[in-house]
Amino acid sequence: MNKRVYLLAIISFVVGMVELIIGGLLDLVAADLHITLGKAGFLMTVFSLSFAIAGPVILTMTQKIERKKLTQICLFVFLIGNLVAVVSPVYSILILSRIITAACAALLIALCLTIVPTIVEKKYRARAISIVFMGVSASLVLGVPFGLMLGNVFGWRAPFVMISILTFICMLGVHFFLGNIESKPAVPIMNQLRSLKKGKIVFAQATSFIFIAGHLTFYGYLTPYLKTVMGMDGTWVSMVYLIFGIAAVAGGGIGGMMADRLGPKSAIFLIVISFAVCMFMIPASAVSVPLFLILLSIYGMLSWAITPAIQTYLIELSRESSDIQQTLNNSAVHMGIAFGSFVGGIVIEQSSVNINPIAGGFIVIFSFAAAVISMGRRNKSFLPGES
Repeated sequence: MNKRVYLLAIISFVVGMVELIIGGLLDLVAADLHITLGKAGFLMTVFSLSFAIAGPVILTMTQKIERKKLTQICLFVFLIGNLVAVVSPVYSILILSRIITAACAALLIALCLTIVPTIVEKKYRARAISIVFMGVSASLVLGVPFGLMLGNVFGWRAPFVMISILTFICMLGVHFFLGNIESKPAVPIMNQLRSLKKGKIVFAQATSFIFIAGHLTFYGYLTPYLKTVMGMDGTWVSMVYLIFGIAAVAGGGIGGMMADRLGPKSAIFLIVISFAVCMFMIPASAVSVPLFLILLSIYGMLSWAITPAIQTYLIELSRESSDIQQTLNNSAVHMGIAFGSFVGGIVIEQSSVNINPIAGGFIVIFSFAAAVISMGRRNKSFLPGES
C-alpha cells in the first residue's frame, strides 16, 4: 500500500475532529463567551451548513489547481481558521472561524478522497478509500473524546490549539511526502443538481438529511444532557463520547452487513424505525447509568448504520450518477447536521435538554416517511418531459 494513503488518512482525522468537537464543549464555550447553550449550539449549525455548501462549490472552482499545491493552501487556511478560534474574544469571531474551517474541511475531505485513487494501484483503491474514511471515524472515536478531556482540563480553546499543531504537522507531511498530483475535471454544480431530477433519488437523499437532523437534535447537545440529566462530570462525559464513538464505527460495519443480507431497502426501514424507538426510550433510561450506556451504545451503532445502506440504495437507483449521488449525500448529511443542531438549540432554549431526544425521535419518523415515499413511487422525473 502506498504510504501516502496514510498521510491522507491523518489529514482526514485532523479535519474530522473540528466539526463535532465543539458539541462536547458547548457549556464551556457558553460560560466563557457569556452566551446561551442554544447560541453555542449554532456553532455546529454554521459549520455544517458551510461545509455542505462549500464542498461541491469550491471543489469545482479549484478544479484546475494542482492537487498538492491546493492541499497545502487549504491546510494553511484551515490552520489560520483554528488559530482564530483559539484567540477569538467574542462569539462573532468564533462564528467566522467556524465558517473558514468548515469550507477548508469540506475541500480537504474531497481532496483526500479524489487523490487516493490516483496514487494507488487499481486493486488497492477500495482499501485505500476505506483507510481515508477510517481517519474520519478515528476522529470520532479518539480525537473527540481526547479533545474533550483537554478542554475540561485547560479550557475549550485547548483542543483548537491541538488541532492547529496537528494541522502544521500535516502541512509538513504534504510538503515532503505527497508529491505533485495533476488535477482532474470536477463535475459542474448544475450537472450535480440535474442528477436529482428523479423523485426516488430526491426522497432517498431526504431520508439521510432528516435522519441526521433527528440524530443531531439530541447528539449535538449530549454534553449538557449528560451533565444536567445524568449528573456526570467532565471525565465521565469524555468516556461516554468514547463509548459512543466505538459503537458508531462498529455500526458502520453492521449497517453494511445488513444492507448486504437484507437488501438496502429493508435495512433502511429497520435502522430508521429502530433508531426512532431508541431515541424515545433514552429519557426513561436516565434512572440507571448502565441501562443508559447500553441504550446509548445501540443508539450510536444505529446512527452510523444508515450510511452504507443509503449509499448502496443510491447506487441501485442511479448507477450512471452514483459518484455524484455520494457527493450530494455528503452535503445532505451536513445539511442535516446543521438543521438538527439548530432545532436542538431551539428546543433547549424554549424547553429543556430532557426534551431533545424525544424531539429528535419525532424528526426521525419523518425520515421513515421519506424512505417509504422513495421506495414506493415510480422512478419518475420531476422535470417535464423526462422520466
